[in-house]
Amino acid sequence: MSAALMLKIAGLASHYGPIQALHGIDIEVRAGQLVALVGANGAGKTTLLRAISGVQPVSAGSIAFKGADITRMPADARVRAGICQVPEGRQMFGPMSIEDNLRLGAYTRPRGELAADLERVYGLFPVLKEKRQLTAGMLSGGQQQMLAMARALMGHPSLLLLDEPSMGLAPLLIAEIFRIVQSLRGQGITILLVEQNAHAALAIADVGYVMETGAIVLSGPGPALLQNEQVQSAYLGM
Repeated sequence: MSAALMLKIAGLASHYGPIQALHGIDIEVRAGQLVALVGANGAGKTTLLRAISGVQPVSAGSIAFKGADITRMPADARVRAGICQVPEGRQMFGPMSIEDNLRLGAYTRPRGELAADLERVYGLFPVLKEKRQLTAGMLSGGQQQMLAMARALMGHPSLLLLDEPSMGLAPLLIAEIFRIVQSLRGQGITILLVEQNAHAALAIADVGYVMETGAIVLSGPGPALLQNEQVQSAYLGM
C-alpha cells in the first residue's frame, strides 16, 4: 500500500507580471518520500517552491497539503501547518549567534520544548553545537547551509522544502549535505529537494521530476531517471 499523499499540485500556473513562469505543473509527494526536482537555472524550480510556501502568487491550479486545499493560505499559516523551506542562498541572520538563529526557526513551537528541539538538531549537526555562541556570519558556506537546514527543522516540519542546498559548495561538502538529507529522510521527514546537481539529487530520490521552462517534462523513480538518455545528455554531460 502506498503512503498517504502529503502534497498534491495540480495544473499549477504562476506569473511574474505578464510573464508566465509555471505552466500547468502536476506533482505528487507522498509521506516519507524524498522527491527531487531537477532542471537548469531559470527552469522555474525556485518559483514552484515559493508557490508552495505561499510567497509566490498562483494564477491557476491548486495546491493540497495533507488533503486540505492551501492554494490561498497565507505563508505563515503554511509554516504552522508544517511546511518549512530552506531558501536558496541560506539567508542567515549574520550578526546573530547560531543558537539565536535556531531559536527563530522555532517561533511556532511551544516554548517548553525549545531545549529538547535544540538538542535534537545539535545531534544532527554537532559542528553547530560546538560553535553555537559564534555569530552565523563567521560560519563557512557549508556550515551556513547546515544552519539553514537546522533552523527549518526547529519548526518540526511535516514537509521540508530544500532549495539548492549544494549551491556554491565544494564537492566534499556537497557529499556531506546529501548525506544529511538522506539521514533526514531516514527519520521519516518528507522532503522536496530542488537541485541543479541532478546526479546527486536523483541518486538519492524516491521520485524525480525534470523541469524545463516552467513545465514538467519527465518524471519517474530517481535512479531510473539517472539512466534516461535525455536526462544524461541534458543534465549529466553524458
